[in-house]
Amino acid sequence: MSPKTGKRGPGARPHSRDPGHPRRIDRDELLAGLDRAATAAVTIIAAPAGSGKSTLLRAWADRQDKQHRLAIVQVQRDQQDAQLFWLALLKAVRGVSGDPVGAEPSTASPDFSGAAMVDRILSELTGQAERVSLVIDDVHELASPETFAQLTRLLTNLPQDVHAILATRRDLPLRLHQLRLAGDLAELRAADLRFSEAETRALLSASGIALSDTAVARLHERTEGWAAGLRLAAISLTDHPDPERFVAEFTGSSRTVAEYLVAEMLERLPQDVQNLLLRTSILQRVNGELADLLTGRPGSERILLGLEDANAFVVSLDPERTWFRYHHLFADLLRLELRRILPDEVRTLHRRAAGWLTDKGLIIEAVRHLQAADDWSDAAAVLSDHAFGMMLDGQEESMQTLLEAFPQNGVTFPDLSVVRTMVDLVHGRLDEAAAHLAVTDSSLAWVPEDRRYRLRAAIASLNLSLARRRGNLADVIRHAEFLNTPPSVVREEEFALGNDLRVVALMNLGTVEAWSLGRSDGVRHLQEGADLARKIGRPYLEVACRAQLGFAVRLSGIRYARKRCEEAIALAEEHGWGSAFILAPALVTLAGSMVWMGEFDDAERILQRADVALRADCGPGIGTLLHLAKGMLHAGRGRLREAAEEFATAHELQSRLSDPHALASNVTGWLLATQARLGYAADGRSSLATLDSPLIDSGEFRNARAVICLGEGDPAGALAAVAGVIDGHAPVVHLATVIEARLLAALANHALGELKQAQDGIEQALELAEPGRIILPFVMTGAGELLEAMPRNQTAHAALLTDILDVIHGGSSSATTPPLPAAQELSSTERRVLRYLPTNLSRPEIARELSISVNTVNTHVRNIYAKLQATDRSSAVERARELRLLATGSPR
Repeated sequence: MSPKTGKRGPGARPHSRDPGHPRRIDRDELLAGLDRAATAAVTIIAAPAGSGKSTLLRAWADRQDKQHRLAIVQVQRDQQDAQLFWLALLKAVRGVSGDPVGAEPSTASPDFSGAAMVDRILSELTGQAERVSLVIDDVHELASPETFAQLTRLLTNLPQDVHAILATRRDLPLRLHQLRLAGDLAELRAADLRFSEAETRALLSASGIALSDTAVARLHERTEGWAAGLRLAAISLTDHPDPERFVAEFTGSSRTVAEYLVAEMLERLPQDVQNLLLRTSILQRVNGELADLLTGRPGSERILLGLEDANAFVVSLDPERTWFRYHHLFADLLRLELRRILPDEVRTLHRRAAGWLTDKGLIIEAVRHLQAADDWSDAAAVLSDHAFGMMLDGQEESMQTLLEAFPQNGVTFPDLSVVRTMVDLVHGRLDEAAAHLAVTDSSLAWVPEDRRYRLRAAIASLNLSLARRRGNLADVIRHAEFLNTPPSVVREEEFALGNDLRVVALMNLGTVEAWSLGRSDGVRHLQEGADLARKIGRPYLEVACRAQLGFAVRLSGIRYARKRCEEAIALAEEHGWGSAFILAPALVTLAGSMVWMGEFDDAERILQRADVALRADCGPGIGTLLHLAKGMLHAGRGRLREAAEEFATAHELQSRLSDPHALASNVTGWLLATQARLGYAADGRSSLATLDSPLIDSGEFRNARAVICLGEGDPAGALAAVAGVIDGHAPVVHLATVIEARLLAALANHALGELKQAQDGIEQALELAEPGRIILPFVMTGAGELLEAMPRNQTAHAALLTDILDVIHGGSSSATTPPLPAAQELSSTERRVLRYLPTNLSRPEIARELSISVNTVNTHVRNIYAKLQATDRSSAVERARELRLLATGSPR
């Protein structure tokens, strides 16, 4: 580029088709960014070697019109003599005025004064008729502190129509804080100059290189958009017989890249800096303390900070600038040079790094370094000792990756059996997990004493998890007792492990109690586990406990169970575990709650999430619950064949459990009832007669018998079947079973011509369903005709009735607003009064409808206003509809 005009010299045209060299492409967005930056008084472009700074300046200069004068100077390498720089700049400035000679000589002299030269340059720039830009490239080559002081004075005193652009490889010692505060300093950094993936593709295309999208993305990722790396890769790719393979193998050790980095970067650094870079190149990330250990000398953090400031392919990873990494290609080169220069120290460096990382609890990185050192036995021991904590932190995928890195040529490492067990459990491979546990148990005698308790505790914990997954309550209790009995002498790390294991014991015990027996203790144990997990900082375990709590509290009401599930899901999503298998119980229980409340579309979306969470693990326990929820959804939508298939799958899965599932009577009862509704009542009765189950007298089985009777045309038999459910003698899983029994009795009474009893049964079912807004039984039982015939002025539940009929007619209810906090829940009588507020009835008329006094109505209305934060009847109705306490439309 000509220093006078800013135009290119011969042979430097931007789009020449030079074989073996990539064509330049137009980077319009980057040039536009420089144009915007050039509106400030001073623009600094700071980026590492090969980032395209000079290319950017040339392209920008070529775009300027004739009225924009450019004074361009490129600082020579190792410019020790400041006088030469200032003379070159003065000459360039005089050139923009068309008077390159000037009145005063501009040759070097012994009595040179930098301050005087700055004054002369400012004098030349003052009064220019056209806009002028000073363009100074490679400013980092200046070596004199005095030069930078004088350059600061020049830049802070530029005339109004003069702009300066400086390009440098590192941050400069210029005191430009006043310009920055005034908004007159703009900066372009390495990140701004990086090629985007689209620009990478354009560069390759302009060079006649065709690559797949995957290969382009890979090349962009390896070079991190570094211009020189991309251009060197393009040169190597020209006429390469297998471009895709070249990209797959492209690293900083490739000859063209290595030669460039050695010449432009490594050889220009002091020896102690080179030594640090080489010895720490084995690390994926480095901090000062770890670098001190590997180099054997202090002061590494200062060097790392200086390298980042110098744009020397060192990048800080945290706001505090304590951890760093090297550019991918630079790190490749450093590792190549380390193997060439210090081959005998590589394994030692890996071992030192592993020891430090283990002490800091960075186990994954520590194991990788031991594997890199071929120290397989120690790698297996470290992974085994810390695998339990890793599993609790949700790092099972990393554990699997580390396992795959061990030799597969017949060499066995007993320590790894416990790790393989954990991974098998995570992925639902229960038989394989049991086999690996047996191997681990048999090897305890050969384990050193100081590691034996840790391994025994891990074995007990895994046995506990395995027993829970198989629904074996006796084994769960036995293994939980061991975990709750710490050894007499406990080391500090074993104390921490003991807390972890206690949470696991509580979680598994509570889960089995809730799932297998429906015990209330399950809620208490799961809540204790969640609280302890939070206290000791184990969010993964806390999510696991809270996900199980959603199912365990279902007897407290569908709304409450739903709330607990949503809390677990929100906590999991905070940590990025929105599709983790530990969240599956909350997802499935939430979907089931939505189905109960008639929100079929929302339930379907949640079940799809549950399928993702369980893609690698759908054991019989959670599988039973999943297929039961899917069957409920199909039944609610009238898809009886699909519902029967899901209920049959759930029935088969629950048969694999050692103890009955808490919802076993629901599963079998609905399977038989659905078969009867499909026209196979006789088959259902036959199956019912052959069942040998302690649940045969449960409310769910009695309801199934009633459906069979109705299918056989025996309404009296149906009434006899549900009598024990209605009067409370038959045990039931949930209130919904009683609602279903009331509806079946209403259908039977209607068939017998007892219309008043049928209507009373419907009203009683609505009364029971109102607090939890339970809709599904009304849909599943086929009570739509009775509901349609229900006089609206004879029910206190018109809004709920409206919602039920909307669902029956093909809609899907939706709850977009969360329920009131527990302290603000409306009482059952307040809910009854609320149903009349959307009507035109006065308070005395409402009192007559409800057979209560006007004063009582007034009291309830005041309470409703307070709880709904409403000021009048209209706002109370609006708020109630937002909260789904009233239907959104007018009552039918």
